[in-house]
Amino acid sequence: MAIKFGRPIEMRDAPRRQAALASTPLDLAIRPRRNRKAEWARRLVRENVLTTDDLIWPMFVVDGHNTRAPVVSMPGVDRLSVDQAVRDAERAAKLNIPCIALFPYTEPSLRDEHGSEALNPNNLVCQSVRAIKKEFPEIGVLCDVALDPFTSHGHDGLIEDGRILNDETVAVLVKQALVQAEAGCDVIAPSDMMDGRVGAIRQALDEAGFLDVQIMSYAAKYASAFYGPFRDAIGSAKTLTGDKRTYQMDSANSDEALREVELDIAEGADMVMVKPGMPYLDVVRRVKDTFAMPTFVYQVSGEYAMIAGAAANGWIDGDHAMMESLLGFKRAGADGILTYFAPKAAEKLKAGG
Repeated sequence: MAIKFGRPIEMRDAPRRQAALASTPLDLAIRPRRNRKAEWARRLVRENVLTTDDLIWPMFVVDGHNTRAPVVSMPGVDRLSVDQAVRDAERAAKLNIPCIALFPYTEPSLRDEHGSEALNPNNLVCQSVRAIKKEFPEIGVLCDVALDPFTSHGHDGLIEDGRILNDETVAVLVKQALVQAEAGCDVIAPSDMMDGRVGAIRQALDEAGFLDVQIMSYAAKYASAFYGPFRDAIGSAKTLTGDKRTYQMDSANSDEALREVELDIAEGADMVMVKPGMPYLDVVRRVKDTFAMPTFVYQVSGEYAMIAGAAANGWIDGDHAMMESLLGFKRAGADGILTYFAPKAAEKLKAGG
């Protein structure tokens, strides 16, 4: 197709195409490039804008003091002792990042089949929440609710004869959520994909007086190959037996995602999430268009590692790829993004980049 006087012309062969171009006036009235001619012009017509308000920074916490242990499969990401997590929370506050998310590396000696450490009011997550909220009460703290960082088998729920027990797991997740809320957590984020867990957690929080604690449900969480570096970071990669396809979603499905989101909203979710991010931009768009709910997306560890790793090898411009990927989530309809790039992106945004 070509444009002549604002009307489409179908071009079937090269001679006709050349003739049409030769007869097309040089002073075309329609020139989309005019709006791209300078940075100020591009800013005026920009449809989507990324700000620090869109970022949630996931952090990994580990036992110890003054500890920063690199996650080899995630260049630039460390496991942090509680005191260092507080320092990174300070950095988040200075960068105007509104919320951080906490994930623990649990020592193997504390893992068991039932994920008992998840219910310890003095576990790493609860210690971190209390320490961060004490020094920086204005920072939002999100806590993941699932058993995989605490189980010896690496699954998100309880197992019997190789089968994940839904209702029994939900009962444990409710207790885990209450422990985190009591520590001062602002947002409970169930990532386990058990049926009915959002409603059970909401009821328990309300009955315990935590009426203002929000729930961000991992509503459409897919079984994905992109979680590998995360499992290294929390220490479940070596312990995971089998896979999680009986409870995490099939990557071939998107209608199912809408049903999952609808159920979580009906059960009391305040915000919903799609995970992973870039392979599921279509799902983000459908969720936002269908429900008009606060919709979040998780740029997961594998997505981060691909960009960071390629940048470290000089194969891509890391900063541009980072910002392009984050804008892609916004364009797809996401209200916010969980990303390990959060501090780097915030610094770039603060500098006007």
